[in-house]
Amino acid sequence: MRGIGWAALAALGFAGVLSGCSVGAAEEPAGGIDNIRLINAADDPANWITHGGTYAEQRFSPLDQINRENVSGLGLAWFADMDTARGQEATPLVMDGKLYVTSAWSKVFAFDAATGKALWSYDPEVPGETGVKACCDVVNRGLAAWGDTLFLGTLDGRLIALDRNTGKVVWEKVTVDQSKSYTITGAPRVIDGKVLIGNGGAEFGVRGYIAAYDAKDGHELWRFYTVPGDDGDDAPEYLKAAQSTWSGDALSGEDGIGGGGTVWDSMAYDPDLDLLYIGVGNGSPWNRAYRSPGADGTGEGDNLYLSSIVAIRPDTGEYVWHYQTTPGETWDFTATQHIILADMKIGGRDRKVLMQAPKNGYFYVLDRATGEFISAEPYIPLNWSTGMSADGRPQMNPETRIDITGKPALVMPGPLGGHNWHPMAYDPGENLVYIPAFEAAMLYSPEANWKPDRARGFNIGYDLGAGDLPPDLGIRREVQGTIKGRLVAWDPVAQKPRWTVEHPGPWNGGVLATGGGLVFQGNSGSDFAAYNSATGDRLWRFAAQTGVVAPPITYSVDGEQYVAVLAGWGGAFALSVDGELIDNMRPVRNISRLLVFKLGGKEQLPAEPDFALTPLDPPPSRATAATIELGRTKYARYCAVCHAPGAVGSTELPDLRRSGALDNQKAWVQIVHGGALEGNGMASFAKSLSESEVEAIRQYVIKRANEDKAMEAQRAKTRTAAQ
Repeated sequence: MRGIGWAALAALGFAGVLSGCSVGAAEEPAGGIDNIRLINAADDPANWITHGGTYAEQRFSPLDQINRENVSGLGLAWFADMDTARGQEATPLVMDGKLYVTSAWSKVFAFDAATGKALWSYDPEVPGETGVKACCDVVNRGLAAWGDTLFLGTLDGRLIALDRNTGKVVWEKVTVDQSKSYTITGAPRVIDGKVLIGNGGAEFGVRGYIAAYDAKDGHELWRFYTVPGDDGDDAPEYLKAAQSTWSGDALSGEDGIGGGGTVWDSMAYDPDLDLLYIGVGNGSPWNRAYRSPGADGTGEGDNLYLSSIVAIRPDTGEYVWHYQTTPGETWDFTATQHIILADMKIGGRDRKVLMQAPKNGYFYVLDRATGEFISAEPYIPLNWSTGMSADGRPQMNPETRIDITGKPALVMPGPLGGHNWHPMAYDPGENLVYIPAFEAAMLYSPEANWKPDRARGFNIGYDLGAGDLPPDLGIRREVQGTIKGRLVAWDPVAQKPRWTVEHPGPWNGGVLATGGGLVFQGNSGSDFAAYNSATGDRLWRFAAQTGVVAPPITYSVDGEQYVAVLAGWGGAFALSVDGELIDNMRPVRNISRLLVFKLGGKEQLPAEPDFALTPLDPPPSRATAATIELGRTKYARYCAVCHAPGAVGSTELPDLRRSGALDNQKAWVQIVHGGALEGNGMASFAKSLSESEVEAIRQYVIKRANEDKAMEAQRAKTRTAAQ
């Protein structure tokens, strides 16, 4: 009970404390972070000891030394460069004057939270070839703490316990079948000495689950699967109940690839109800026609527990209730987005609610004790659904049910959602949820005669190249105008926005709300800013030199308040969206840094380096149309997820149109087929692609590079004429 007095204990209530310390609970650790300190995290705003600030995941801090009146005096206190130029998505933890943060490739760094002095670092040495198993960059979202130990989930599926004072490994546990495309990017949580972690990989073909491990030694305590498998009569009742909502061989048998449903990010915990809430991901494959053939959109094809919020007992993994946000999902509409718990008055009643803005575009309010649907309204424009029934089941737009029609359809939102992993924040005083929202549709086109490939590439049942943009300036400008990003202040009772802030483009940072009446958020335009939480007026901004997608935190040391954010452009949008669209919105590069601010901070960043791109200078395109078309289809399935659609690469990974190997067939084959750059994350695709197919991909990229070179010349000519 270090640092927690009887007043704080009484404020929480004995019943709440005891419900979090169930029969058979873990022994409280001797020092550092214990059960009482985690439950009372809201009473300790000087520190940030769990991923969302508190178990309720509100990402609200009552600290108000930095406020609306003086935030203009905020300056950089210190910064630290990261040693990898990949996407940065982590939430730091702060405990007793020390700050701990993860970076890409699952690395960990410890600093003095006031001065920025480096204390220690740890590299789990994730094999580079693991990068091809990650759908959405080699990111990591943070740590968990218990006692004097930190817990890290690594990209290659390990759970590692580190001594908080030294960074030395205490124990290590492999939590996944590493022969399959499982990954871990999310932050663990700890409840009563149990370390909770899920995993990702549904795009490739795995069976999702979350598991609990003993904080003392890593022993697995329970495992909760999210979709049925080959368990037969031994399956728990909740999985037996789900079996009738599936059909076909997606879950088992020779063609089975797991079904998906990975628990790759969000969790929240109510110690009074002793309920852990998890968000469950998309199906594998995305296209339900292959995952559950013959489903007609009724309950038999719902595919539980995909795209669901599920409540379980953290002590045992026992199922309690679920709510499915997208029954029979076929668009990659996960429900793994941030979950927030709060108490508020709705319809004249005091309600304990759970709130989520999942990918599908609806903002949900549920009763967190029972899972009862309270309300849902669109927080962005959407067309896959025509409305919500009284019982909380979305009504489907039949034209967008590609799995039933077998025809392509333009669907809003697309697979990146209306809101992705970026954490929201909730201000209880304003009763507003701040959503990092965006609009980006996608053309979903079923892939004929699709078969899974267990070695490499996405297993989704759609042609990812169907929506590639042509080398046409007019069309590209038109499409660019439809892609938007914004910060939305959402009233969860009225189910409508109170204010919005428009950003240069999508994929903007996670959010922090504070008692100083402020909302902090970074954006894809390389700004980190503070807004008035009541009105949305921007009160302060800092030029971060790179896109900021990670969420900020705030803490205090010796009575002085700090705001910290990890900066570094990357993630799914940066890799998998046409790179020219991103650059035309506002060019953004990756400079990975931890930025820490305080009032009167005087530190300065070094001058921003020059990021001039190598000019497009491809060899002539002389391949046959058949070869180029083969290359297009193979590129779409195996390359586009990292190197962007249509080979129009972004700035984070190599733009293949500008590759030095493009005019060297032998070098190209050595890289793609032979794995010459495996240590850098470019693993061999020899098990999935023949050398002739690899060459076809090269010829396709050559053709695209020549087309885009011509388009650049046209753009330059137009600009000259305009001048």
